[in-house]
Amino acid sequence: MTTAAAPPRIPEAIHRRRWAILGTLVLALLVVVLDNSILNVAMKTIATPAPVGLGATQSDLEWSINSYTLVFAGLLFTSGLLGDRFGRKRALLAGMVVFGLASLLSAMAASPGELVGYRALMGVGGALAMPATLAIIMNVFERSEQPKAIGIWAGAVGLAIAIGPITGGLLIEHFWWGSVFLINVPIVIVAVVAMAVLVPESKDPNPGRMDPIGVLLSIIGLVALIFGIIKGGELADFTAVEAWAPTLTGVVALVAFVWFERRTRFPALDISWFRNKVFSASVAVVGVIFFALMGVSFFGVFYIQSVRGYSALQAGLLMLPLAVAQLVFAPRARLVVDRLGVAATAALGMVLVALGFVGYGVITATSPIWVLIVLGLVMGAGMAHVMPPVTVAIMGSLPREKAGAGSAVNNTFRQVGGSLGVAVLGAVLSTVYRDGMADTLQNLPVEYRDKAGESLEATMAVADRLGEKGQALVAPAYDAFIHAMHVVAWLSVGISVVGALVAWFLLPRRTAAPGGPGGQAPAKDGQDAAQDGGARATATAEA
Repeated sequence: MTTAAAPPRIPEAIHRRRWAILGTLVLALLVVVLDNSILNVAMKTIATPAPVGLGATQSDLEWSINSYTLVFAGLLFTSGLLGDRFGRKRALLAGMVVFGLASLLSAMAASPGELVGYRALMGVGGALAMPATLAIIMNVFERSEQPKAIGIWAGAVGLAIAIGPITGGLLIEHFWWGSVFLINVPIVIVAVVAMAVLVPESKDPNPGRMDPIGVLLSIIGLVALIFGIIKGGELADFTAVEAWAPTLTGVVALVAFVWFERRTRFPALDISWFRNKVFSASVAVVGVIFFALMGVSFFGVFYIQSVRGYSALQAGLLMLPLAVAQLVFAPRARLVVDRLGVAATAALGMVLVALGFVGYGVITATSPIWVLIVLGLVMGAGMAHVMPPVTVAIMGSLPREKAGAGSAVNNTFRQVGGSLGVAVLGAVLSTVYRDGMADTLQNLPVEYRDKAGESLEATMAVADRLGEKGQALVAPAYDAFIHAMHVVAWLSVGISVVGALVAWFLLPRRTAAPGGPGGQAPAKDGQDAAQDGGARATATAEA
């Protein structure tokens, strides 16, 4: 007796155009992620006095980045909830429109203050769009195809991070600083038209009542926490009141959020999700890998440009191996998962990332440049075998109608982990560098000592100002920076090994993915596939 195959959960009209839908989602993802890496290249030009730039101070430049980060991180979770409740396509379209308009306004900003404000508005658009992309993938692909689709999604993130500096470098060389924002506008227009035509609407059919108290506590907690982390990194001192006070406020607000969500009848976030070992371990691995990776990107830029003397465009090109490796391996990570399981695949990926950091822990100012290319390939391959399987594990452990909230949790942990990495590892780098330069700086005039000890770039600026006398600073500065980079790299090795252990011991062994060889991922409270299929009625084709 033969058993009939289970009917597909996705309507046929949507299933036929699923890869075209994925293409439009990747386009949205590219423009949102790429924008931040492009901006880093334009900082020097924006700091130049008008008419070339805006004459932005160091504080202005920091806030042009931080305003986006704070708003983006603070609204990610809320945006995922809104998408589940009112429609993910609506959230995606609204986010892209806001992002495009804010990009246009940023390009035309007449002062640093305007740029900071428009960048915050871009953060609103990015926060609306980002969770919706992954949530829509979960609602247009069958379970068996989700790992491949998520692999492509994850590869696109890596590609955007790498091609941002290259694109920014080309634009700055040929156009004015505003072009790094203006380039977003035509891409957004194409993406919005494609989304309106191709992407189906989907939402939670039973969202329950709104939870305004929970939403407010989550926003306050995330914004305060990220602000405190950023401030601590800027000051290289987390004991300063400007750093620990907002950090403590954020932690208290998030603890209150968890307490309230466990007791309210209609929680914004079902805290019981975290009792699922797969879900908890997966979001922890996401946070750990971005903690280490974003931290190393902080010193990698200075090593390539300041120590090795490469331009911003050349530095961007040296990031390509990392992106290429992710683009090649991420969509194929599911094949490794099918053979080895989620735990072994993610742990192996984290070990590869750790090996990349080992390389950074031993390179010198004269190491062959091909070593950086190899390290990029190794780390990119490692990330490609971590992000897709853990993202599939996160999303597959939840009911499909909660895809927006699940995506928001995934992105929130990534954002918090990355911010912590830049702040904590950046502070370690600054402290070790300053200690390494302490004796050398004693030979400088008093008025230059504090400034020269801030960073490698600050030391080089003082050396240029002092002329021939300042040349005595250059060699010790390079040595101190290389030592500080080694300390941070080995610290990142340890963090990556912790991530590998979490993946190995807490992620499932043979469960490849929902619907894959290992069987179906666990659903909350033992709910079966019937609950997940309930989202089918909410995915409406707009053919």
